[in-house]
Amino acid sequence: MAEMGAEFRLETERLVLRQIGEDDVDAHLQTLNSGRVMERLGGPRTRDEIAQNHAKTRASYAEEGFGFLFAYELTTGELVGHCGMKRVDNEHAPNLGDHEIGWLIRDDRWRMGYAEEAVRAIMGWAFRDHDAPHLVALTSTANAGSWNLMQKLGMERRADLDFTDPEFPPEDSPTIQYSITRDRWEAAQ
Repeated sequence: MAEMGAEFRLETERLVLRQIGEDDVDAHLQTLNSGRVMERLGGPRTRDEIAQNHAKTRASYAEEGFGFLFAYELTTGELVGHCGMKRVDNEHAPNLGDHEIGWLIRDDRWRMGYAEEAVRAIMGWAFRDHDAPHLVALTSTANAGSWNLMQKLGMERRADLDFTDPEFPPEDSPTIQYSITRDRWEAAQ
């Protein structure tokens, strides 16, 4: 499933997931930064914020061998999403350093199963290749699509990990978390 080389890639039935490069800011800005896609994630980002996030994920690859990936449709070659793994780094979170998975899919590809397909690949990568003992995913109660997918993936609600992030509006606060252990994930395979 994973291919190592100059650029890290994962492939699924319908997607190619590849490492985010230095020249990918404009593609992200144009394709994944819409008001609908970013509505529950604090709103659209500036070009500089996206560039900083991309630099952060490249640094994560250099330090730990994982980060976020772009997701491309195999049939069209079009960018359809962003997914991956990082360490929980929100200073308000009670579980700093945990392995956190995340995703977003451009709005014209919603409800096509791409998020589930991509995240299942990320989960396998996290548990098999990076020996993660458990994974968490963060969202808000208002983001039903997100936590519904977390439940479908076998993740369990962890109210003990909720926290308030003052960067998010009241409708997206508190930040809630779901988690899955390696054992639970393996049992479902």
